[in-house]
Amino acid sequence: MFHVRTVSALTRARADFHFKRLPSTRRLRSTVSSASTEQEDDVKTGGGGGGAPRSECPRQSGGSRGGERGAANEISVDFDQTQEAYKSKDSLELLRSLVVFKLCSYDFLVDKNKEIMDLGKKIMGQKGFDQFMKMTFYGQFVAGEDHRAIKPLIQKNQAFGVGSVLDYSVEEDISQEEAEQKEMDSCVSAAEKETIGKDHREKKYKVHKQFGDRRGKVTGARTYFYADEAKCDQHMETFIKCIKASALGGGSMDGFSAIKMTALGRPQFLLQFSEVLVKWRRFFIFLASQQGKDGMEALEQRLELTQLQEFLTKLGAKGDFYGWFTGRKEESTGCIDMLDWNSLIDDRTRISDLLVVPNVELGELEPLLEKFTVEEEKQMKRMLQRIDVLAKHALENGVRLMVDAEQTYFQPAISRLTLEMQRIYNREKPVIFNTYQCYLKEAYDNVTMDVELSRREGWHFAAKLVRGAYMYQERERAQEIGYEDPINPDYESTNRMYHRCLDYVLDEIALNRNANVMVASHNEDTVKHTLMRMNELGLFPTENKVYFGQLLGMCDQISFPLGQAGFPVYKYVPYGPVNEVMPYLSRRAQENRGFMKGAQKERELLWKELKRRLSSGELLYRPVY
Repeated sequence: MFHVRTVSALTRARADFHFKRLPSTRRLRSTVSSASTEQEDDVKTGGGGGGAPRSECPRQSGGSRGGERGAANEISVDFDQTQEAYKSKDSLELLRSLVVFKLCSYDFLVDKNKEIMDLGKKIMGQKGFDQFMKMTFYGQFVAGEDHRAIKPLIQKNQAFGVGSVLDYSVEEDISQEEAEQKEMDSCVSAAEKETIGKDHREKKYKVHKQFGDRRGKVTGARTYFYADEAKCDQHMETFIKCIKASALGGGSMDGFSAIKMTALGRPQFLLQFSEVLVKWRRFFIFLASQQGKDGMEALEQRLELTQLQEFLTKLGAKGDFYGWFTGRKEESTGCIDMLDWNSLIDDRTRISDLLVVPNVELGELEPLLEKFTVEEEKQMKRMLQRIDVLAKHALENGVRLMVDAEQTYFQPAISRLTLEMQRIYNREKPVIFNTYQCYLKEAYDNVTMDVELSRREGWHFAAKLVRGAYMYQERERAQEIGYEDPINPDYESTNRMYHRCLDYVLDEIALNRNANVMVASHNEDTVKHTLMRMNELGLFPTENKVYFGQLLGMCDQISFPLGQAGFPVYKYVPYGPVNEVMPYLSRRAQENRGFMKGAQKERELLWKELKRRLSSGELLYRPVY
């Protein structure tokens, strides 16, 4: 197969790295799917839907060899052993967890939490209210006010085998009207304002005022709204402090630091670039269907370039489409796949030149918008430069950078920018981790294509798998605006999609130790499934290829037994001043309501451990580390 040389404008905007694609080695792999019925609350996520996958390939012999190798070394973890699960907590901490989880299960308290907190401030005063919150909700879910205050908790967790993903969770407390206005101002370009109706934009990738407040119906993810470039620089500096705090608190365990792309630049670019990427992919799928290759997995579809030229010419298109891929036809084998196709938009000299779409009639690439201002070009470039600065700091400080997922109209661009970072910084080890939302219909295709690209180019694939945080918002927006719902139909199919993506990556790790995955889930069945597959494939915890992640203050009965068994496990650790973290805590209360109603096991285990300590005279137990 002919592989197009990739010299990206995205790369040039950040660093002078030039890579060529490496030859592909295709392998069969397992696509085992497994349903789970346990109520779920993923790390940084809400609920989700999912699509039923098909099991295509028999398990590769590499998996069975791993099973033979791992049988004698099989590791099992008991998630019902309360003494081990809660040995890092004193009895007051256990009691606080019980009280907070119980309060989160009352609809009235959750629905009116903002009003109740405002009343609490009036009665107790700001100082008294802050102290009360530190003893209850804030103390349960937030590590502290700054990087110095969080250090004791990070060190304590690490002493019991649990690392940290630091997440500065301060969020601007603005009204819905202010949020909508900021979004409208930051997502519409000057060209769109001047040429209404003359561009090639799709409604999904245009801003809509009724959905301008991206906090609506989102529980677990913090939200950033663009103000100006100076504010983006402030966010970058905050992330740098977070990275340095991760390095200082990491000790022997490499830390993680979480970032959001929407904090680093004007979202207009993310919207536009996402639309371009989706249109390119959609055009490829259309062309593949014309060659009788519809219904196939994304990576299995290939275009015969000669047939492509003939088909487009019949449609009246002009131009040498064959020559889009190579000026020397004898160098090509005459076939391209989706990855080759995607590389067409890499070779651009300016950032705005990336925003082009194929015009079939002219046989040319034309801009998504008629023009970009000099300032818009600079804003795009500065966003990429900020991302690059953060990646360099992560590499220098020995910290992994976790790029959070966001809404589907931003996500294609976020994933592509993250992938570009991985191509540069994941050459020697996994530094940049992308997040895949498995409630999306396209999740499996996204994972498989990125794994294949990493194999061709020889860098470390690194992923965090979640179910997804924006389901209700995404569904409502799709229905109201009039485009296909991107979310899979129900919760059970999301479980199957999650396990399908997870199995694919685990198989890749077993076959090629360059892949890495964080299983970011509170679902005990998913964690057990991962342990089972690791044992089958002979993947050992000490290899640090498979990580686990849960939120601070939740599912300790999963995190700490895993850590004490030697598995790399991390807590997502929010921190920030009490008053500025309140919007995050407000949504956390809403998220916990559904979680606590659906899963009583954690409360039962907490009660069990408290009663055990009472009966054994250990009620005054203090963790020793």
